Amino acid sequence: MELKDKVVVVTGALGSLGRAVSGAAAKAGATVYAVDVVDGQPEAGVEATPALDLSDAEATSKAFAAIAAKAGRIDALVNVAGGFAWETVEEGSIDTWDFLYKLNVRTAVNASKAALPHIPASGGRIVNISAAGSVKADMGLGAYAASKSGVSRLTEALAEELKSRNITVNAVQPSIIDTQPNRDAMPDADFSTWVTPAALADVILFLLSSRAEAVTGALLPVVGRV
Repeated sequence: MELKDKVVVVTGALGSLGRAVSGAAAKAGATVYAVDVVDGQPEAGVEATPALDLSDAEATSKAFAAIAAKAGRIDALVNVAGGFAWETVEEGSIDTWDFLYKLNVRTAVNASKAALPHIPASGGRIVNISAAGSVKADMGLGAYAASKSGVSRLTEALAEELKSRNITVNAVQPSIIDTQPNRDAMPDADFSTWVTPAALADVILFLLSSRAEAVTGALLPVVGRV
């Protein structure tokens, strides 16, 4: 299969997208480790790990070292962990900007840094989750878009840094993902135009595969029909 014998770590693995990605990677032949801030049962065929606060660099480094000790290495990392908030600048709080930076950027940096010592000399893959809104923010999306723009810049910088190690670093930029919380928040929307977690997972699996060998530093829009 496409990811046979690969060791893949998925952060935010107990959320809607994390479950879609980790489950699809396992079905594609990978040994998948689920990382999340809470304890829970991951998708079938996915290895659970203890709850981990990815904003804690030292704890993240130790947790990834434990995964590598068990699996022998880490071939790929998918940084799904993150979050969203809508608020205007006038009525909102500066704390939201700090919170979303911590949730979306700091977690991706810590996880990437923790994975790097365990990626083999033959190379590896890192895939981040940015957002279409990071290109052009709408009202109320300032803090979120700024944090996801940080993920995009991390992707570009890390791709350049790791070229000589044959480690590709790419990001997907989804529009609205069709999850139950998003449906609850926007009950009058046309859900059929949104990107399903399964469809986004397919794109991520391509970026993890050998077919994406020549792709690095890419920010790939996955917007459905939004």
